[in-house]
Amino acid sequence: MRQNITLALDQALIGKLKTLAADRQTSVSGLLRAELERLVARNERFEQARRDALEDLDSGLDLGGRPASRDALHER
Repeated sequence: MRQNITLALDQALIGKLKTLAADRQTSVSGLLRAELERLVARNERFEQARRDALEDLDSGLDLGGRPASRDALHER
């Protein structure tokens, strides 16, 4: 369900938005809606990537093999 919102913008910006929307064969509302949808989708992808990265950090990485001894690490 769509719901209207009120947005106050400078008249100069509105004029530029109308021109941009006309060039893209859409309305100012359509232009703003698409941009807001992109903004929300980008944020959702970021948050999912953040959650995935934190989950990976919590679970740790298994690189296989055995840990090297202290002597082996400091061998010249």
